[in-house]
Amino acid sequence: MSPMLMIASLAITAALVFYTIGVFAERRAGHLNGRHLALFWAGLACDTTGTTVMTIMARTAGSEPAPAIHGITGLLAIILMLFHAGWATLVYVRGRRHDDKAIAQEQTFHRFSTIVWLLWLAPYIIGLLVGIPMIHMATVPAVVLSVIIVAILSFFLLRPANKVART
Repeated sequence: MSPMLMIASLAITAALVFYTIGVFAERRAGHLNGRHLALFWAGLACDTTGTTVMTIMARTAGSEPAPAIHGITGLLAIILMLFHAGWATLVYVRGRRHDDKAIAQEQTFHRFSTIVWLLWLAPYIIGLLVGIPMIHMATVPAVVLSVIIVAILSFFLLRPANKVART
């Protein structure tokens, strides 16, 4: 593995780690704090770095380009992550007021945060399936498999919680 590919792979994997920890720690805590915000921004920085390095490698190597769907979904994921981190910053700053509007915005953000993570995960899985030489799956099966994985995760993560009445 070339050093540039190693850097790009590590950066994108770090994005997965930071972003996953940020989203699920925020879900567990039930509120947004500065640590979550830092993890979202770190995930965005790592994903942007890894994607940029991979794009540079593909252009300079003159090799066959990455599948268009991976490039499009990857770019959309970065844009969505940027919007998510920006909104998280806004919700965090407003949340310090503790008024009803700020609390409502934070509750909406919790669900949105999970949705963004799920949407980000699809291009990550596509890149993983298409890019790892041992797997090297064709584009269409990789897209289909990533959609199936994200749909299954969505079922478990986005369904309403069953509230059991306690006596």
